[in-house]
Amino acid sequence: MRLPGEYELQTKPILPADRSIPIGCIGAGFIMADCQIPTYKANGLNPVGIASRSPDKAAAVAKRHGMKSYATHQELLVDESIPIIDIAVPPDVQLDIIREVVQYKHIRGILAQKPLGMDFAEANEIVELCEAAGITLAVNQNMRYDQSILAAKSLLDQNALGEPIFATIDMHAVPHWMPWQERLGWLTLRIMSIHHLDTFRCWFGMPKRIFASLRTDPRTSEKFDHVDGICTYILEYENGLRACSWDDVWAGPITEGAGADHGINWRIEGTTGLAKGTIGWPKYPERCPSTIDYVTKQNPANWFQPRWKDVWFPDAFAGPMCELLCALEQGIQPALNGRDNLKTMAMVEACYLSAQEHRAIELQDLLG
Repeated sequence: MRLPGEYELQTKPILPADRSIPIGCIGAGFIMADCQIPTYKANGLNPVGIASRSPDKAAAVAKRHGMKSYATHQELLVDESIPIIDIAVPPDVQLDIIREVVQYKHIRGILAQKPLGMDFAEANEIVELCEAAGITLAVNQNMRYDQSILAAKSLLDQNALGEPIFATIDMHAVPHWMPWQERLGWLTLRIMSIHHLDTFRCWFGMPKRIFASLRTDPRTSEKFDHVDGICTYILEYENGLRACSWDDVWAGPITEGAGADHGINWRIEGTTGLAKGTIGWPKYPERCPSTIDYVTKQNPANWFQPRWKDVWFPDAFAGPMCELLCALEQGIQPALNGRDNLKTMAMVEACYLSAQEHRAIELQDLLG
């Protein structure tokens, strides 16, 4: 029996009825090999084949996970027994691969990486290619399936907190940067901030305007040029809600000997309740579950603190693929569908433009 002010919270993805549908994987890097494939198998999904620009790497990952390796992704795509394609490649490669994928009539669904494209225009082209081919496209915005983010969404959907008034995400953590970021000159906005922007949009919908301020990360500046190191941004909603994030990927001189002090915290303040939480990802590879604490006016003396053993990396990576498979079963679009994800891409572009022009950007101006 639940206490007053206590709510049932979703922390796991909904599994498809048929988990045997073959999945073909393109890309054999860390995200695919250590996050996506292991959690697919843990949830009974069926990744059967893998290809990579490095055949040896694909073969090693295939052997590790009991899959078939293909010498090229073209060989994987012609295999008509595989109707679902999971793509985990750098952003500047993804469009060309999807141009090939949509040529095959047996392919029913694609899970693409975020950012969906190098920019909004490229992402829009990917969406239109898939729509023209009749292929269901989902985007791997997997932070939505971090257990605490999903739990907070449950609270909001049940109106447990009342009208949201103010929300924050406060990040001080040093990510594991990928080699391709240096050639693209990207650091934070399209890699980490895109998760936070998408989370705000998942929680609250589309803001009216965004104001962003950026500066470089001193540590990474020694390796390559970029503009989006430490990123701060404010989302303004027409109903008065304000949401803001501080994405600090420098986090002080912690790698230079000052001592580790890093983490990610979030907070939602509503008219009838308050929820706050932590994201356990910065401690990876240690399994550190995210958390949520919440309290409402129904029971003001009782902070509810549900806990779980699952973690974002890798457990939450099952969510987007499960969502795609469920959507195909039901003949509907997944919530993480490509056209909807263009709104997240527009928010990222608005941050770049706002910082460049030192003004707030109306989202409708970018979405047309």
